[in-house]
Amino acid sequence: MEHKKYLKGKKVVFVIASNGYQPIEYSTPKAILQEYGIKVITASDKPGGAVASDGSTTAVDITIDQLNPTNYDGIFFIGGPGAMECLDNSISYRIASEAKKHAIPYGAICIAPRILAKANALAGKKATGWNDDMALETILRGNGAEYAKGHDIVTDGLVVTAVGPKAAEQFADGIMRVLTKKALKEE
Repeated sequence: MEHKKYLKGKKVVFVIASNGYQPIEYSTPKAILQEYGIKVITASDKPGGAVASDGSTTAVDITIDQLNPTNYDGIFFIGGPGAMECLDNSISYRIASEAKKHAIPYGAICIAPRILAKANALAGKKATGWNDDMALETILRGNGAEYAKGHDIVTDGLVVTAVGPKAAEQFADGIMRVLTKKALKEE
């Protein structure tokens, strides 16, 4: 990535479910971002440790009710089977809405773009995500977004959405692109 200098020292938040987050969608982008000097903060709906869908665990740095999006350079929701149960709530909607309002890069992978849609954070944007239940297009359209069918990752402005584990590396690249885009605008 040619704009590595714009990434070093940035702080982003990965919001994960306390139970059932997708470990590849979390760990792969986190490792890539850290290679570029980006600090990844892990937020969840409960303190302590979060349990992934494969039983692995990770430490939680902050709970979502304490999260102030303006303290970070980006906010990204990680999917997995627990995302809708643990993160589909007014606190997550507030976080996504504030990121949009303050032009903070944000996004989601897998099933989590549905949370952004319900927060009205994807209105006027093209987006993608997990759609094995064939409900994503209806959810996105119903919340003012356009479904980019057939795309593994979509970047629209400062928003990044991706389909799932197979796009985890692309999701990290998309995050770095929007962080760089924002940094260049601020120069």
